[in-house]
Amino acid sequence: MQYNKINNLLGWLCFVIASITYILTLEPSVSFWDCGEFISCAYRMQVAHQPGYPLFAMLGKAFSLLSFGNNAKVPYFTNMGSAIASGATIMFLFWTITALAKKLLQNKPGEVADEARTYLIMGAGLVGALAFTFTDTFWFSAVETIVFALSSLCTAIVFWAILKWDAHADEPGADKWIIFIAYVIGLSIGIHLLNLLTIPAIAIVYYFRRGRNVNAGSAIGAFLLGVLILVLIQYGIRGYTVKIAAYFDLFFVNSLGLGFGSGALVFFLLLIGVLVLAIWYSIKNKKPLLNLALLCVAFIYFGYSSFAYIPIRATADPDLDNSHPDNAFTLYGYLNRIQYGENPLLYGQYFDAKVVDQTEGSTIYRKGDTKYENAGKKTNYIYDHTTILPRMYSAEGQDPQFYRQWLQMGDQAPPTFSDNIKWMFSWQIYQMYVRYFLWNFVGRYSDADGQQSMTAIDGNWTGGILNGSSHLPKSVVGGSTIPGQGIQLGTTYTPLFYLPFILGLFGAVYHFQRKKRDALVVLLLFFFTGLAIVLYVNQPSIQPRERDYSYVGSFYAFAIWIGLGVIALAELIRLKANPKMAAIAATAICLLAVPAVLAKQEWKAHDRSTKMTPHDMAYNYLISCPPNAILFTYGDNDTYSLWYDQEVEGIRADVRIVNLSLFTGDWYIHQMQKKMNQSAPLPITMPYKKYEEGVRDVIYFDDKKIPGPVEVKDIFDFVTSDDKAAQVQYQSGDFGNYLPTKNFKITVNADDVLKNHVISADQKDRLATEMVWKYTSNYITKENLAMLDILAHNNWVRPICFTTTIGQENLIGLQPYLYKEGFTYHLMPLKPDSANRDQLSKTNSLVMYDNIMNKFKYGNFKTAKYLDHESTTMFYPVMITTFLDLAQGLIKDGHPDLALKALHKYDQELPDLNPGLDVADRKIFMAQTAYTLHDVVLANKFITSVDNYVTDQLDYNYYLMQNNSGDLSIRDVQYGVSFINGMASITGENHQTALNTKLKNQLKDYESKFASLLQRQQQ
Repeated sequence: MQYNKINNLLGWLCFVIASITYILTLEPSVSFWDCGEFISCAYRMQVAHQPGYPLFAMLGKAFSLLSFGNNAKVPYFTNMGSAIASGATIMFLFWTITALAKKLLQNKPGEVADEARTYLIMGAGLVGALAFTFTDTFWFSAVETIVFALSSLCTAIVFWAILKWDAHADEPGADKWIIFIAYVIGLSIGIHLLNLLTIPAIAIVYYFRRGRNVNAGSAIGAFLLGVLILVLIQYGIRGYTVKIAAYFDLFFVNSLGLGFGSGALVFFLLLIGVLVLAIWYSIKNKKPLLNLALLCVAFIYFGYSSFAYIPIRATADPDLDNSHPDNAFTLYGYLNRIQYGENPLLYGQYFDAKVVDQTEGSTIYRKGDTKYENAGKKTNYIYDHTTILPRMYSAEGQDPQFYRQWLQMGDQAPPTFSDNIKWMFSWQIYQMYVRYFLWNFVGRYSDADGQQSMTAIDGNWTGGILNGSSHLPKSVVGGSTIPGQGIQLGTTYTPLFYLPFILGLFGAVYHFQRKKRDALVVLLLFFFTGLAIVLYVNQPSIQPRERDYSYVGSFYAFAIWIGLGVIALAELIRLKANPKMAAIAATAICLLAVPAVLAKQEWKAHDRSTKMTPHDMAYNYLISCPPNAILFTYGDNDTYSLWYDQEVEGIRADVRIVNLSLFTGDWYIHQMQKKMNQSAPLPITMPYKKYEEGVRDVIYFDDKKIPGPVEVKDIFDFVTSDDKAAQVQYQSGDFGNYLPTKNFKITVNADDVLKNHVISADQKDRLATEMVWKYTSNYITKENLAMLDILAHNNWVRPICFTTTIGQENLIGLQPYLYKEGFTYHLMPLKPDSANRDQLSKTNSLVMYDNIMNKFKYGNFKTAKYLDHESTTMFYPVMITTFLDLAQGLIKDGHPDLALKALHKYDQELPDLNPGLDVADRKIFMAQTAYTLHDVVLANKFITSVDNYVTDQLDYNYYLMQNNSGDLSIRDVQYGVSFINGMASITGENHQTALNTKLKNQLKDYESKFASLLQRQQQ
């Protein structure tokens, strides 16, 4: 069979194997994080978060149509889009490896490969492509609706295409491949920007093939030119095209009096005209290089034109319309992610720096009724403690504390440049890149978040050989299935025994020895899609989640070397065997040692085919709300999947979801003043002019010593007043509103409360005459201002709820009036229960009981083959706390029989997991509650569960202590011994003799083992 036929057939075979793998392990519904937003925006053609993903949305829409009207199947088919794109990525990786392997093995240009050589080339392609198929990070993105699957496909296509061009560069018309690459790069901007990072490697391939005098100096020049092209596309074509269009529009609208968009339209027509004329000039004057460059620019613009989707759909005003980029100025800000702020790159402040001066920057324009308006100027701050290459720059939240903790700095020690570089190498590069690389090619302990420690097992890498695995906790290594449940313990313990890493390293060394130029190209791809991202993004500190998905292009490049490692191994075997047998043997050995091991180890950690937790947890948030409720959320995982449930499946479309992190934007407040699905506009009375960009962005507290609490409506009227008498004048001469008191109240109209069924009839005697609380911040930002507007003018018409996972700082002091009704707190004007130490544990018990027992869904929690990190560490603790608070609330309200039923419902629906000491602590309280309700069997079951977990942790820590390991957790030891002591007391009080004796013996044993440690801590 011809070489090309074999190459094509095996490439398609890799596609089939990978696609089937991903479809079999596909998540059947929405996933956590951005996926809910992406599916919603694809299905209803809406505008996602910055910087926009228009082509991804359009392709997602096409796949969603395969659901044929069954909206619950929409995410399955959009997820399948990722699976098929990922399968295609594997196919192009196979062809990329075979192209490089063919160059590696051919001594003469155009030489036909013999049979042995063909076997070896195909073996290299199969091993490398199938190895990458089963790697952790790539597989994770392949089974959910996320941009990284399609982005990887774009990377694979352009890198394959430049090798295709390289193979045919001397043939007429070969430069069509360069133009094709430019078009794919343009298209990829509408998916994700990661594809741009292939450009330096592409430039070097072009230089090596077309360069007349290849040497180190000119190679560096070609590399720098590649970087320059990358910068020009990123900031010139992608950014400044829109910025220039915006200033054209400013002139045409404000100076010429034409309509919005007229100037942008003229600019784009001029741009098209200039490109056409320039291409015509290059043809007429026979300038092929200029012609190629201009055609590439034109085709990048063709691909980039998918972004026309953004202002078109924004103008249609869909439900999800992030930033409302309906004009060129807003679109430019949207493309540049101004919502997320800027990180200093080459020069900037340290985290302890103080602002010593400030200067005015460029003018900020906003769209007015008929003209663009001046919304103020950007402020540039000048700091007293700065450095080149600032890495430790964030003064936000706990970031300074984490810097000091990580580098073991003193509390007052100023950071130095040496500290700055140590942070860059130890945290940014090692912890947030190298660790991810090793996950994929060496192995991983667990999917726990491991950002905060280089040595702890949580979220760390391991090869499974030298890690003392026989002493690791059962919660990590697993090896068994929880009785009566589908979940395996330790599903994310995936040691790979260093095999992929060793083979890849072997392949890289061999590649550099035999084909330095090609190896350098792969190295550039590896660097720019890995370490270069680390240096450019400049992550400030702990991230909301692990960021391994950002570096998948780097792992793709390493997989090329895994494939070439087969050739290196075959060369060794050829010392003892003929070339054909060496090729077959090397391929067989490597297939078994790498792809087979990866598939076996990683499958259980990626089989999401039975997981429904994101969908059902979102459903529970929505179903916990009374009819027509306003639901305040904050984070990704209590917002995006809720959007999906509403926007796609139409679940509880009467509930208005208000994300407080977006509520800071004038565009979002304005959207909330409109009808959405079945939800009426929110009772926000402010006209747009009172909160538009640059107006009342922040209102500071200035205590005027007002006696007693003040009505929220009066406070709201005061802080939104345009009367100069109600404002303060600043040194600049500008006037601004201020907050004169933090003591708020709402006088309760009992008729409104009862008419709108805010409370039940039997709660009427607990109704307060006024709600009094203290505002908890020193300033009011836009989201708080809008919330006060709602509180002042809602008049109890619509229920006001907060998700139970929201941060307390977002509750603005309303805790005494918040009652749990499931996954939400319901604002209720009942007399405060001052005796309750935990104000957020209060329940509206009978409503909550009905929600949890009769309405909640449990996401296959107990039967799923695999539960992800968010399910086990975020929502499992939420579930156990919800059931515990319900049981306590029912007992307090005189319903012990219902409380016991609630505990049995928990036991029936949820698996026996112990993801951490906090859950173990709650289970002890749950056991105590079960004893109180006289269900000894259930209580003993909870106690036994906690005991097994705690002793497992203590045994592991004892092993660490015996080996003088710095990883010993003193906290775990102290809490573990304390828990056993507490359980011994509880079982003793409830006459559980056998269990009590066991616990006492354990307590005595561990107090003896850890005696020196416990005594030191007591001193």
